[in-house]
Amino acid sequence: MYPGVIIYPSITMTTFLFRLFPQLWYLHIKEIMNLFLIIGICFVILYLLLNWFSKASSKRIAKGIRYIIFTTGILLAITLFLVGRYAFTIPILFFLIPLLKLKGGIGLFQLFQLWRLISYLRQTGRYSFRSGTNYSKASSNISLDEAYNILGCKKGDSKAQVLSSYKRIMSKLHPDKNDTNTTKLAQMVSEAKETILKNDFN
Repeated sequence: MYPGVIIYPSITMTTFLFRLFPQLWYLHIKEIMNLFLIIGICFVILYLLLNWFSKASSKRIAKGIRYIIFTTGILLAITLFLVGRYAFTIPILFFLIPLLKLKGGIGLFQLFQLWRLISYLRQTGRYSFRSGTNYSKASSNISLDEAYNILGCKKGDSKAQVLSSYKRIMSKLHPDKNDTNTTKLAQMVSEAKETILKNDFN
């Protein structure tokens, strides 16, 4: 059946396989034990992950997955940078930016939106910082155009879009998410919402 291989009745199947595939002799006992050890570790990790998934809340699971992806991405980006693959490093970093969360769960994109709001209010003289406190000039009577700019909306947006933008901004101005006093900002955002609703959706 197999040229060059003589099978005697006393030859075991293992001996036959080693004669048929000489490379099997290189698989030593130590390597086999290492293989079983790796398989065992994989099963333990899988068990711990399944056990953690069964007990953890969906929010905690999402946070854990985000952390794993972010850490793996950073390590991959560093590795690619060290080997000179700069063209692949930048897209990975841009992909990881939305996963980065700052204090109170504010992401970089949300932080940019908050910075845009403060910049606009400072340009119009309605908000600034002096000695650690904020002040306002003519904080009342916000015009309709100013109200849309404050909420990051444009004329023609639906009422649902305006309210959604208002809630999104107010969530960023929550005291637990900021080290500075944002009461004045919250008041102006609320006034902007009321101005739009009163003029365009009344």
